[in-house]
This record gives sequence, structure tokens and C-alpha cells, in this order.
Amino acid sequence: MNKVQTIRQIREIGIVPVIRADSASEARRLVESILEGGISIFEITMTVPNAVLLIESLVADFRGIAIIGAGSVLEAKTAQKCLAAGAQFIVSPALNLNVMQVCRQANVAIFPGALTPTEIIAAAHAGADAVKVFPANAVGGANYLKSIRAPLPDIELIPTGGVTLDTIGDFIRAGAIAAGVGSDLADVHAIRAGKREKVTQTARDFVKAVRDARLSPA
Repeated sequence: MNKVQTIRQIREIGIVPVIRADSASEARRLVESILEGGISIFEITMTVPNAVLLIESLVADFRGIAIIGAGSVLEAKTAQKCLAAGAQFIVSPALNLNVMQVCRQANVAIFPGALTPTEIIAAAHAGADAVKVFPANAVGGANYLKSIRAPLPDIELIPTGGVTLDTIGDFIRAGAIAAGVGSDLADVHAIRAGKREKVTQTARDFVKAVRDARLSPA
């Protein structure tokens, strides 16, 4: 799958689960449970132990089924390792021009983090395929995103940070192409308790929330 197809699928699904766990096995179980619920995009953060090896394994096992990306990528060397493992997109909490360069040279989607209008514009000018607005919940949530979209309608935004089942529809209606969702969806505690079906049902609920929001725009 090339970069254009990756971005198109992220846009279509509208949800990017942010996978954080204390072990690669927990992270894999989260991925499998969420995938069963109808979401096939995954951001494996570098905080997961052996994250790069996990990405390589997931890419091999779910080729053609799911899109596996890398998150919390802070430096170019890490980006290179993730791309070598097969990561199909890279997410960073901030704008790092060296990471941007690595991804652009590899023709892989890059979503750097930014918060203020100045940062968002700088990220777009640096070649971001979409800008991760982070932490979105700390600055007004969907209302902030809507305010940003008014003067910057051509910059695609992926709000992340505090996005919940109750608020994801608001972010979609505010103009987000997708939203990054952490523990409200990728619930590692449910996995540890043996409640994988709870994670799967939550994934289905998020899919429905996005679909409903697109059917009833603001």
C-alpha cells in the first residue's frame, strides 16, 4: 500500500488507535481485539517494549488487512528503524525536521504534532501529510479544532489527546480527517482482565460514532 492509499484509508476509517502497553504481547492483543471491531489502522508507540520488532511482526502478519504505523517517534534514527520494519506512517508529538526528511525521502506518510496556529502552519509548510493536533483536549477540544479550521481549511488535522467515544463525533464534525484515540479504545486494563470482547465492542462503538457524525455534519 502506497502513501496515498494509506492516507485515504485513514481518512475513510477516521480513527487511529494509539497503542500503548507494557509488553509487546499486550499490544498485539489490543491490535487483534480492535481489528475484530472493524478498525484497521494502528499507531504502535515507541513506548511499547520492543516496538520496532512488534511493528515488523504486525506488518508481516496483517499485510493487506491492517495499516501499521509508528508513534511517539522523536528522532530520525528511530524513524529509519520503523520504516525498515515496514511502518506505513510515522507520528510524532512535535515537529522534527529530520524525521520529516526521512519520511519524505521514503515517501511514507508523516503526521507531526503541533498545537498553535503557528506550529500547525510550520508543520504543513515542512511537508506534513496531516498535522497531529496534540494535546487537543487541553486547549478546548473540538471547539479549538473548529476555530483552527476556519482560517486553515486546507490543512488536514488529526486531533489526539483525550478523544473519547463521547467527543470523537464532535471532532469529526469540526473538520478532523481522523482522530487519534488512546486508552478509551486501546484499553490495556480490559486486555489484562481477559475482557477482549469489551475492547472489540468499544471499537465497533467508535466506528458507529464516526459514521453517525459524518451523516449529521455540523
